[in-house]
Order: sequence, then structure tokens, then C-alpha cells
Amino acid sequence: MFFYFSVSVSVFCINKFSFIEACRKQLAILTFTIESFFPMSHILRKKISQPVIGTAVLACFLSCMSNAIGAENHDKISPDRPDFVDSSDVVGKGRFQIEAGVAVQNNRDTGSKDRTITLPVLLRAGVSQDWEVRLSTDSRTIARTEDIATGVHSTQSGYGDLSVGAKWHLMDGENFIPAIGLIGEVAIDSGSRQFRGNGNRPSLRMAAEWELPHDFSLGVMPGIKYDKNNAGSRFTSGMFGVVLDKSWNDRVSTFVELSSSQIARSKDGGTFASFDIGATYMLTNLLQVDTGIFKGLNNKTPDLTWTIGLSAKF
Repeated sequence: MFFYFSVSVSVFCINKFSFIEACRKQLAILTFTIESFFPMSHILRKKISQPVIGTAVLACFLSCMSNAIGAENHDKISPDRPDFVDSSDVVGKGRFQIEAGVAVQNNRDTGSKDRTITLPVLLRAGVSQDWEVRLSTDSRTIARTEDIATGVHSTQSGYGDLSVGAKWHLMDGENFIPAIGLIGEVAIDSGSRQFRGNGNRPSLRMAAEWELPHDFSLGVMPGIKYDKNNAGSRFTSGMFGVVLDKSWNDRVSTFVELSSSQIARSKDGGTFASFDIGATYMLTNLLQVDTGIFKGLNNKTPDLTWTIGLSAKF
């Protein structure tokens, strides 16, 4: 509901005629493309699922809106996805940002192959120039396990837990002093039974960013989490990530990263570690697409995860 309210306010604030014209042109291009490449689309249309249609319409809508208002905004979007290390930036007072995507996780263990698909979403709303509130979830989750020997597979589906929190942009960077942001969150055991965590899990992390010569930047993010293991015992785990980002021009950036979303003892689930690479492309100052690949570095971490996403600021 909050998303639709924010979209409505954004539409009200722009010139309605330019927005409608932009939508008309985008939809005309989309229709021409579909009919050109798929002459029998009138037959296939019935077989396309509603989520796929909804995603395409949402992407078209966001593109239209960003084209209509991009010229009137000089700030740039700064998403926290797709890498593990968050940005120190907040969205700004009265601004709203949505970051959504698809993540496909593959893992091969002794005797089985696993694939998990999630639809991660992060909503960010600015309450002041230095503070924002945050709501995140993996939302729809589908997990498939296949027995390698027999070929028998099972599938579970449901929804992931919800996390609520806030980010504080503590300071801007200058010379060798980094820009710093603090993010506090609580993961609530609110998901489907098969994907639900053990109790509420608060966490705190610090994002530090340095601007380097030749359009490079360095980000570091240590953190701590108060978790609960499968036996019901509470434990404290750490997290850490370091990312090197390169801006090739005003639109394209790439990154390489080492990340650990959990640093813990074996009885508490062990340590997860991955090597990550990815890229982002700014369609406009307020609309960005991204992709990333995450390679597990130990047997506690999924072998390979791939994600693609879209972020929009209003």
C-alpha cells in the first residue's frame, strides 16, 4: 500500500500530459517489439503468467515515470544492491526508493542438487536528510531439491522473513576520511514455516566508503548480529565485506567484492564466504538496472548465486 501511495504522489507532482505521452510511446514500442519477434503472441499471451505480465508492466511504468521526471531531478540514485556491502547514502527527506530483483541460488551437496529462487525487495523512505526507514524481504521463495542418484525431486514454496530497520548517514567523506552510514535492522520470524528464521534477529552494520583516484571507490562493511541456532540457543555472529567499485562513465559501473554474511562457529551454522562480481547501468538518474554473480568459497556457502534487479527513486 505504501508503494502505491508513493507512486500516486509522484505522478501527481509531475506534468500529467508528458507522463501520459511517455507511457503511450513506451507501450507502443513494447507492443511493436513483441508483435515483430513473436507473430503468434496473441496465442502465447494466454500462456504467460500474471507475475511475468505484472513485472513487465511495472518495469515499463517505472521507465516512463523516470523519463518524465528525470530532467527535473539532479540527484542520482544510490542503491544498496546488488553487492553485499551497502552504500553509506540515504535517499533524502521525502524521497522513496524501491530496489527489487530476482536471485537464483544453485548448490550441489553430497547426493543432492539444490536450486532456490527468491524475489528480494528493499523499500527505503527518507524521514530526514540523514535518516531513512527500511523494509526488506526475500518475498516469494521457491526451493527445489533433487536426489542425484534417483532423480527424484521435491519443491517447497513460500515467503521469506520480513526485516525492518533504519539507516543513519553519519558523515560525508573528505580526503582520506570515509563517508559513513550505520544500518540497524531486525529480521522478524514472519515468513512461511519452511523459510522462517529462528526468532527475531537484530543486527547492526557500518558502511564506510572512500573515493579513490581514477574513478575507483572502496567500500568496507563490518557488522554484528544477534541470532538463534536450530537448538534455540542465542549466539552472536559477525559479518564483513569489502568491495572495489569502478565507474567507467556516468552510467556504467562494475565491482569486485569479498563478502561474508555470517562469521560464526560450526555449531551455529559456520561461516559463509563468497567472491562477487557485478555491474550496474543507470538508465536515468533515478532508475538503475544491475546484475551480480556470487561464487561460494567454502562448503557452507551456496556454490553459485546470480541476481538481476531494478531500482527506482521517487
